Amino acid sequence: MEEKSYIRGKLYKEIYRNEMNGYMVCLFRVKDNNVDLKEDIINVTGILPVLDERKEYTLYGKMVNHAKYGLQFATDSFEIVIPTKEEELVTFLSSDLFPIGEKTAQKIVDMFHDKTIDKILENKNCLQMIPRLTEKRIDRIYDVLKDYQNTSNVVLELTKLGFDMKEALSLLNRYDDKILKTVNTNIYELIDTDEMAFTKIDDIALSMGIDEDDDRRVKALIIYVMKNLCFNNGDTYLTVEEISFNVSSYVSITPEKFDYLMMKLVKEKKIIVTDKRYYLKKFYDAEIYIAERLCFLNDMVITGNTDISKYVDNSIFNNICYDDVQKKAIYAGVNNNITIITGGPGTGKTTIIKAIVKIIMEEKKLKTRDIALLAPTGRAAKKMMETTGVPAFTIHKYLGWDKDTNTFEVDEYSPNGEKYIIVDEVSMIDTLLMEALLKGIRRSAKLILVGDYYQLPSVSEGQILKDLIDSDCLPVIRLNQIYRQTEGSYILNLAYDIKEKNISEDLFLKKEDYLFINGDNDNTINIIREVIDKAIKKGLTDREVQVLAPMYKSLNGIDNLNIMLQQLFNPKSDIKKEINVRDVTYRVGDKVLQLVNDPDNNIYNGDIGYIDDIIISSGKKVTNQININYDGNVVSYTPEKFINFRHGYAISIHKAQGSEFNTVIMPITPSFKRMLYNKLVYTGVTRAKKSLIIVGDANSFMYGINNDYVDNRKTTLKDIIIDKYNV
Repeated sequence: MEEKSYIRGKLYKEIYRNEMNGYMVCLFRVKDNNVDLKEDIINVTGILPVLDERKEYTLYGKMVNHAKYGLQFATDSFEIVIPTKEEELVTFLSSDLFPIGEKTAQKIVDMFHDKTIDKILENKNCLQMIPRLTEKRIDRIYDVLKDYQNTSNVVLELTKLGFDMKEALSLLNRYDDKILKTVNTNIYELIDTDEMAFTKIDDIALSMGIDEDDDRRVKALIIYVMKNLCFNNGDTYLTVEEISFNVSSYVSITPEKFDYLMMKLVKEKKIIVTDKRYYLKKFYDAEIYIAERLCFLNDMVITGNTDISKYVDNSIFNNICYDDVQKKAIYAGVNNNITIITGGPGTGKTTIIKAIVKIIMEEKKLKTRDIALLAPTGRAAKKMMETTGVPAFTIHKYLGWDKDTNTFEVDEYSPNGEKYIIVDEVSMIDTLLMEALLKGIRRSAKLILVGDYYQLPSVSEGQILKDLIDSDCLPVIRLNQIYRQTEGSYILNLAYDIKEKNISEDLFLKKEDYLFINGDNDNTINIIREVIDKAIKKGLTDREVQVLAPMYKSLNGIDNLNIMLQQLFNPKSDIKKEINVRDVTYRVGDKVLQLVNDPDNNIYNGDIGYIDDIIISSGKKVTNQININYDGNVVSYTPEKFINFRHGYAISIHKAQGSEFNTVIMPITPSFKRMLYNKLVYTGVTRAKKSLIIVGDANSFMYGINNDYVDNRKTTLKDIIIDKYNV
């Protein structure tokens, strides 16, 4: 069996620690190692208990060469070093951990030799045989050794149950030595924080002998089912019938027992019930809070109206001639406490944001620190910054999101202080993120929400933009006139035709910026190959061309497309390093898509980057590593984080939201039929800036346009807002 990589030594300095889960970054003074480390001090990262500078530890893990921070030791487990050799025991017992000096330590070791620690832990009264050793000192020696033993024992017990080392250490950090009592009393309590998956806890619980219909298990199962249903359907509340039906697929219980346990969960305030709507408490609280905050802003007296006529009544400002609706939007954004601006592509949303920023900076003498420009994705934030010249951020970064605990550093107790908050791509914002945003800004901040009502709703629960607009209680400006259109341009007209289900022969006729190519399930991928091949010969790269598809699987799905596109854009070469990850080959130069938010590295779900370098493991010195460049921000990935990205030559239409690409190619075939609907096709088409090519079946294209499937999400934000004004 291969020896695990380790370093042994003591904590030198703690740099960062997450109190919720124990993730830490520290400097570690190395005494011994088996990774050919020459340095005395090295950076260490990982989940660990609070380290005592006086204690010696063995850390197990691997060497990582981080693109930004250099050589690090990423630890995944640890041991507290307790000496066994007699000379080491004397040094250990005479350290400042213990209330004795070297002479007394030597006497103890002389009496018990290499069994010293075991003897004391077996019976501390054996130390009474040492002259002049008081009972108080004996107790102190025993307590220190017991503490050493307990930490290791707790972790050992948790790993025996089935938790991995990272989970065990995280639980130890959160619950201290009470964790074993919690596990034995009601292990299902561990899922309340959302950090531990129900399925993992459930497997361990059942292996411990808990019955399938145990009340503790069924209550946890109800919460688990509700979470899944809400996420999968985008709902914020459920009916009791759908909860009961889905619970019955996991466990067989009587209706009476189900009702009884639902009542218990309501009494425990884990579930809220109103008008036969069953909410997880977090969604109920979030909708109530959002409605309260937005209505508060709407009801605030508007003070200090700013005259914008000198900016918008002539074409000198920004070299643009604004129509009456755009002027109204700019005026509302500058002066209202809350403004919602909605419109499709080309209607001037970005132009209006730019005008609002310029006016409030010039007329109200605001600085960039007084304005927060925000968006759900990194690419949308970057576009705002490029347009306005003012720094823009993702909402997660702005609120100081911690991915390990899914909490925000900025909240209602320590909100940010900007006076104007402008948020773009609001259709992508889910209920919990909207709640967090409103908690993270001052109550009197002016709020401008911008988005396209007809785009796909958020991936997670809720339909914020739709509910706010449909309430008809808040100030909404609807932009309908298309402006971003050059002579011969057809893409935007197509988008609006799709939205209105206006099907004509134009859908299939070649235009300056649009082409429909007939294909079927069997030949679409080959047609796309030919199109890409011609594009490459014309000098286009994967930076200009983006393929969007509705599904990952099937012949024409994203997975297959990426294999083919990699061969065309970045073929195998003797001079390019590559690595296989779960049957996928990544090589230097590959286009990749980030799949999760990672605020520590300033990258977010949907960001596109390119592989800069691949480091292949060379023994114990360093592990496999992929360095990805996101517009100058180079991020290092080690094997456990390879699941955080995938090839980005072809991506889903959902992942493309908030982004624009010069050339978009979309396959639309019969095999995608169950995924094709109006909003999806509309969203895909509106990602194209200069050129759009649709490859596939005409009937499937028309089916998608006519399919008025809407996420009929069950939410109550709209109703709560309406009720506030109908009291």
